[in-house]
Amino acid sequence: MNLKNHVIKPDTSPKEILSSGIKAANGPVSLACSFSLEDVAIIDIAHKAGISLGVFAIDTGRLPEETYEVAEALTERYRIRIDWYFPRHGEVEALERDKGLFSFRESLENRHECCAIRKVEPLSRALAGLSGWVTGIRREQSSTRSDLQAVELDELNGGIIKINPLINWSERELNDYVAANNLPKNRLYSRGYCSIGCAPCTRALLDGEDCRAGRWWWENPESRECGLHRR
Repeated sequence: MNLKNHVIKPDTSPKEILSSGIKAANGPVSLACSFSLEDVAIIDIAHKAGISLGVFAIDTGRLPEETYEVAEALTERYRIRIDWYFPRHGEVEALERDKGLFSFRESLENRHECCAIRKVEPLSRALAGLSGWVTGIRREQSSTRSDLQAVELDELNGGIIKINPLINWSERELNDYVAANNLPKNRLYSRGYCSIGCAPCTRALLDGEDCRAGRWWWENPESRECGLHRR
């Protein structure tokens, strides 16, 4: 797929980015949903615009209960189907049997191994057959995401289109949209959480920390990605 002539202006709306990206993909496109505020907003934007968009989620086996509550709320409100993907049970069993339940805190290598088993491999199955996928990434979230584009080629996942409709939104814009539209919201946000993933790898923010600081907080900021959005 060629994006040379596919220009997204800085003031392009999320709806326009989503529509433009789906057009460029020219095939089936699905949202990778972690039930964050961003993902919930994208579902609402697509629903109101009449944009056909699949939704899939990865259940790592260690998600907080509050995340499942949002999933149920979304299916009831929008009558959408969520395609769930799970890690291969044999790999999870071997990891926990050989290295224990918290090996991911022992080294960056071990954490990447855990994420690869629980997230990256299921993602590869979820993306099979798709022409594009949608994420809730925003540039403001962290330094590791500052150079991402609204619509780009995902070379590491077969060269399919990757669409980031909220790439230019600030946290305030996101929160305003969620409040104005009374969207389902993970209860952990009210307890100081900002970016919510697996329960053992997510904590509430401390004063002055950026949004991604609550993820893998024992690591350096530049390494705080799980591998789903590799560059």
